[in-house]
Amino acid sequence: MSTTTTLRSLNIDNINPHVKEAKYAVRGELAVRSEEYRAKLAKGSTDLPFDKIISANIGNPQQLDQKPITFFRQVLSLIEYPPLLEKEDVLLNQLGYKSDVIARAKWLLKAVGSVGAYSASAGAPALKESVAKFIEERDGHPADPKDIYLSAGASSGVNTLLHIICATPHTGVLVPIPQYPLYTASLSVLNARCVPYYLDEAKSWGTDLEAIKEAHKKAIAEGTDVRAIVIINPGNPTGASLSEDDVKAVIDFAAQEKLVVMADEVYQTNVFKGKFHSFKSVLRNLQKEDPEKYKYVELASLHSVSKGMVGECGHRGGYFELCGFDPAVQEQIYKFVSISLCAPVIGQCLVELMVNPPKEGEPSYELYKQEFDGIFAGLEKRATALYEAFKDMEGVECGVPQGSMYLFPTITLSDKAVEAAKKEGRSPDEFYAFRLLDATGVCVVPGAGFGQKENTLHFRTTFLAPGTEWVGRIRKFHSDFMDEFR
Repeated sequence: MSTTTTLRSLNIDNINPHVKEAKYAVRGELAVRSEEYRAKLAKGSTDLPFDKIISANIGNPQQLDQKPITFFRQVLSLIEYPPLLEKEDVLLNQLGYKSDVIARAKWLLKAVGSVGAYSASAGAPALKESVAKFIEERDGHPADPKDIYLSAGASSGVNTLLHIICATPHTGVLVPIPQYPLYTASLSVLNARCVPYYLDEAKSWGTDLEAIKEAHKKAIAEGTDVRAIVIINPGNPTGASLSEDDVKAVIDFAAQEKLVVMADEVYQTNVFKGKFHSFKSVLRNLQKEDPEKYKYVELASLHSVSKGMVGECGHRGGYFELCGFDPAVQEQIYKFVSISLCAPVIGQCLVELMVNPPKEGEPSYELYKQEFDGIFAGLEKRATALYEAFKDMEGVECGVPQGSMYLFPTITLSDKAVEAAKKEGRSPDEFYAFRLLDATGVCVVPGAGFGQKENTLHFRTTFLAPGTEWVGRIRKFHSDFMDEFR
């Protein structure tokens, strides 16, 4: 027995085993090594073959120099420190604040009181009304504030919903593969079953209804009580936007099999190709066409201030909306969110700003539109530059950028590279990603972290980092790597 086990209550063998089993590749070993390199560079080290770290492993826009939207931050500055509102002339004439910024700050303070105070558990009522109005305008169907829960980012909403859904170790949730590892990690912690269904890479990573049916049938045969299906639209890590028919097909299947639909829609404004179709709008249209068939479909839609052109991950703001849930279940969801008291109130205010930005004709509108469009165009330009680079790289295949903040290229590596990876005890894509980081300072996530079809290799990279110089670094590294392992 080691001394640590005798000296302490906790050791690695007696903590919750489900936490140990959970894997979260986005912030795994590669990310840790990249932070060690970053710390070395900050101390003036010159013995690395690069002079900066590019964290292309995580959708963290402002860490990678995406600028905050001026209107949002000006309003937040006033609600964080309300005495500034006593100096309106200074704000307007010397600091460049506009009158609508001041008006919104006053309205928000009236709605929440102080941002340092807890709000109602599911969020401040006036802010939930703004969210409901946004959903109505987006979808053309009514939304009820009582069905909206403001959360600390979408992740917190996912955590709430999975806690409610996962009743026993036999509970299963259909999860798309490749997927954002939040879902598999959360299911591990809850000791529930992940039921993977594969997206179709040949169809730009679209959902494949047959693959969903197959996965569902297999899980049920194995004794899994499949309760829900997760859809990430637009996709992470793939960036794909689902067509309206794809969305209908999923809702149809959910209605038939009595599954809760969890629609993770945090990238809804990051769409370059196609159009975003919200699950709520498609469900409400189907309910009009055939009220009986779709009457009891349960849908939870999630959104966040972390992505899109807002990129305010650190403020932890988001919401989920429930449709078709049993009122008794909704009461339990309310109780569950109450245990955490409330989402950060500043995050709640940011949600209100995201869903209710300056409108045409208002003083802050022009700058807001210019910033929003500029961020969007920059993302699209960098996505295209990366895609063009991947097209030219030997053994790399990549779909046209469609949306979100990521590309998920397939890589084909030689037997020699696969052997070298084995010797290091790593999967080939992980081996490649470590070599890429060590040579260039660019940190990506191996496809294994998201799940991938057997005998395929991928990596996920964001296209958030400014400029395109780092894309050249990847290109050069790849060419050298392929030559080394011929």
